[in-house]
Amino acid sequence: MEEIAAIKTYAKKNSIPIMRDGGIDFICQYIKDHNIKRILEIGTAIGFSASEFAKVSPDVTVTTIELDIDRHITAKQNFVDQGLDNRITAILGDAAQVEIDGEFDLIFIDGPKAQYQKHFEKFTANLAPGGVVISDNLSFHGMVEDLSLTHNYSTIKLVKKIRKYIAFLKANENFETTFYEVGDGISVTKRK
Repeated sequence: MEEIAAIKTYAKKNSIPIMRDGGIDFICQYIKDHNIKRILEIGTAIGFSASEFAKVSPDVTVTTIELDIDRHITAKQNFVDQGLDNRITAILGDAAQVEIDGEFDLIFIDGPKAQYQKHFEKFTANLAPGGVVISDNLSFHGMVEDLSLTHNYSTIKLVKKIRKYIAFLKANENFETTFYEVGDGISVTKRK
């Protein structure tokens, strides 16, 4: 437990975004309720969510991809410190370029927001039958619903991309998506 508290403190001190408590609790409960075993995560950051997912059950394995080398190194050390490095595979690279083999019961998209749709389209090929794609930050601190909360040009562009991704999920004829107002806004997408 103290390792997770240390990860949270480190994230806050170094302005590294990690999942909000409500969101992480929701997904961990989902993993438990649906007997999820194999998880692919896009966007490791410093390993907070991958660690929490792996701790749900001793037979949960996580493959996680991170582009930033410093965050990747920190995450790997966090996995070792918690004794989770035998169940979490950390890959350094751009998820758009990384080729992943195998099927996953849950694909968690939490990397670069502007790439959500590309990552969804690429990695759903790795989705096991009955598997789900969970996306985080779909509220983006309330800005997706209310763009007047920011006047920053790049944030406005980003929020518009998140809105586009939400529209893509809603219009997708092969998948159905349920949206939850937990954490920073989460969606759960399943094949029809």
